[in-house]
Amino acid sequence: MAKSILIVDDSSTVRAATRDFVEGQLGLVVCGEATDGFDAIEKTCELKPDLVILDFQMPRMNGMRAAREIRDLFARVPIILFTMFADAVSLADASEAGIDAVVSKTNLPALRQHIEFLL
Repeated sequence: MAKSILIVDDSSTVRAATRDFVEGQLGLVVCGEATDGFDAIEKTCELKPDLVILDFQMPRMNGMRAAREIRDLFARVPIILFTMFADAVSLADASEAGIDAVVSKTNLPALRQHIEFLL
């Protein structure tokens, strides 16, 4: 059975592009999409994905806070912070929040590498 991925981003364009990459390039299944941190937590509980790709800057609840909540509920689900602000994110803070990798949205080869490693 193919591994499932939840994509979380407030931009529908980014969600669609990420879905195309994950399903088309990697042959994985996107089980759902979420638009902010609160939605991410709800969808993680509902869909139980094998991996979460999470944006950093979103309305209502950012990616760091959402990652902490997801990690508390699902200790084993890998989380990739996929953000335009990768250089500004402290790796120590990301690790403390339960994030397994921080990847720039401009670096799809790194996203592929981290997905393959974490799954």
